[in-house]
Order: sequence, then C-alpha cells, then structure tokens
Amino acid sequence: MAHRVTLIPGDGIGPEIVEASLPVIEASGATIEWEFCKAGLEVMEEHGTPLPEAVLASLRRNRVGLKGPLTTPIGKGIRSVNVALRKALELYACLRLCKSYPGVRSRYEGVDIIVVRENTEDLYAGVEFEAGSEQARQIAAMGGDKIRPESAISIKPISAVATHRIVKFAFDYAVANNRKKVTAITKANIMKFTDGLFFQVAGEVAKEYEGKVEYQEALIDAFCMQVVQRPENFDVLVLPNLYGDIVSDLCAGIVGGLGVAPGANIGEGCALFEPVHGSAPKYTGLNRTNPAAFILSAVMMLRYLRETEAADRLERAVAAVIAEGKSVTYDFKPTRDDPSAVGTKEMAAAILAKLQKE
Repeated sequence: MAHRVTLIPGDGIGPEIVEASLPVIEASGATIEWEFCKAGLEVMEEHGTPLPEAVLASLRRNRVGLKGPLTTPIGKGIRSVNVALRKALELYACLRLCKSYPGVRSRYEGVDIIVVRENTEDLYAGVEFEAGSEQARQIAAMGGDKIRPESAISIKPISAVATHRIVKFAFDYAVANNRKKVTAITKANIMKFTDGLFFQVAGEVAKEYEGKVEYQEALIDAFCMQVVQRPENFDVLVLPNLYGDIVSDLCAGIVGGLGVAPGANIGEGCALFEPVHGSAPKYTGLNRTNPAAFILSAVMMLRYLRETEAADRLERAVAAVIAEGKSVTYDFKPTRDDPSAVGTKEMAAAILAKLQKE
C-alpha cells in the first residue's frame, strides 16, 4: 500500500539534504507518494508568508509530513514557521529520539533517551507584554513588590487538559515501544501552581499504568546534573514546553549533537517529521552537511506508518555507514578539516549502497 506524504524541502541546507536523501528513503522498501510543498524564505516574496495555506491544506489532507529545516524571517511575518505549523495542526507532542550510534563522536555509549515535550502551552504560548505597556504595568501591580513596575512580562499557562494529554502520550509511547520508565520533569518546588499542576496530573495519569511502566519525578536542575552523570538511568522523559526544548538539545549533545537528532511533532491523526537541526544558511549549496538526522526522521515516520521492516533496514544502513566512518561528513571525523570527509550526496549514496546490499 502506498503512503501519501507531504514533503517540505525547507530552505537553507534543507533542499540539498532532501534531494540526496529521497532515493535512500525510497529504497527502504516502503512505497511512498510524495506531495511536494514549498515553505520558508523561498516563498515569502510570492505569498507574503513563509507558511502558505496550501502547505497546511496538504498536511491536513495527507495527515503525515516530512520536512527539511525552515528559516523564520527576522523582523517580519510570523514568529516561527515551525511553531506556526504545530499550532495550526494542533501537533501537541514533540517527540525527539536521543540515541547513541557507534562512530559518532561522544563521551557516552549506549544512550537511548526519548524526550516528549508538550508543544502548546508554557512560556512558548507567546503571551507577552512589552515593558512600559499598560498591560505589563497592571500585571506588575498585581504582583505587589515581587515585580518591578518597568518589567516586561510573559505569562506561563499550564492546564490540566494539555498536561494529561502529553503525559498519556508519553506513557502510551512507552508501552508501545517496550520502554520501562517515564520521568516527569519540572521546577515544581518553585513554581508550585503551574509546574505543581504538571506533576499532580502526571501522577494521576501514571496510576493508570501501574505495573506496566515505572514513574518518577525530577526537578529540572537536578535532572540536568544527573543526566550528564548517568544518562543510562533515564528512559522516556515528559516535560512542559520550555524545559522540553532545552532538555532535547542537552540529550542530543550527550549522543553527539544535532546531526544525529531526529524529531517529530504529533497530534491526533497528524504527524510531521523533521530533523532537530536548523537551516544553516551559510552552508547552503556547499554539499557539506550531514543528512543523517533527516534520514533518521524518515525512520521515525516509517515506524509511525507501521512500516517497521523498512524503518529497521533504513536505520541499520545509517548506523553501518556511521560506524565505518569512511563515507561520512566532516562532523563525524576527528577534526573538522579532515580531508577524508565526504559531502552530503556522497554520504547519502553510501547509505543507499548499504541498503541495496541487504
């Protein structure tokens, strides 16, 4: 059965990574029909927005998307194309996989951490008031002597509904993927009402999974220390938006960086898969950047589509090329100027060759 998937090449290094990677993904064994859509800087002049309605319509129609990195224009338009996509499609769960691959330069081995980040609330809701505005002064007055009158103010909403939804997603993911433990992470000892509510609801959800998945709670500062000391102690993490953003990059750093960090944003019946790294415009057209994170995001997509065998074949091929360390981009080499480093196209071709030998 063919799967129809919206494909957004993105901008910056996105199009060249996508072009090099598509033959690899198509060789995995899954049958995919791509519907190409443009978004980002390239379409700003023509459409007046980096996110045309046609892109959203395609994603709503196909229910699955794969995208390269997108640049948000500075000083005009929407704040973030990626955030706008998540909001428009109600992709409430950000899923990021942080997994060690032999051959990736890292201080750690055997790390396999899943980060589940709530996407719709917290400080990222964007409810802000400029310093000196009437709203900011009114809110400052409500805080008494805790808030200086001239402060700029952001509001941090945390609801029971959104918390229940994201924590249940984390537990369901753990059960479906044979994971053993879910850790909820906040700063509830200081933010007793907002982060405290997150822990309260998470604890209630955890009771539904007793005997199936272990549950624990951690404070964000203590967790950051513990995860760099003993990352093997953690399995699935579930966090509010801001902490989740920071921790997903921290965990990516533990396994070697964003070059091997795939991600997904998932809602009810709709999912968008993408590498965690940015568009790196200074490398555009240089055939230099690593395609692994994009291909591993496609692995996640294939598993979402229940194309498990194809996903496993594709991941094995990526892992094999990285482990060999020959046909890899500069970021997998001991030094950035290693003359044996290959380009984006050449690394993708090496992965394709591995697939074809299976």
